Amino acid sequence: MTLFLLLVLAAIVLGLIGAVVEGLFYLLIIGIVVLAAALVYLGIHLRRSGRRSRSLR
Repeated sequence: MTLFLLLVLAAIVLGLIGAVVEGLFYLLIIGIVVLAAALVYLGIHLRRSGRRSRSLR
């Protein structure tokens, strides 16, 4: 989960810099790609953690 939060934070920072600074539009695109990768990672992580069978104590 830490990796997901780190990727989202990096995407936000890159997106803000890319949107504010003129000529660095490519950073906005990279931020969007990183955000998409973070969401895919979260989906894979949630899907794998849901398949574990939990034993009763």
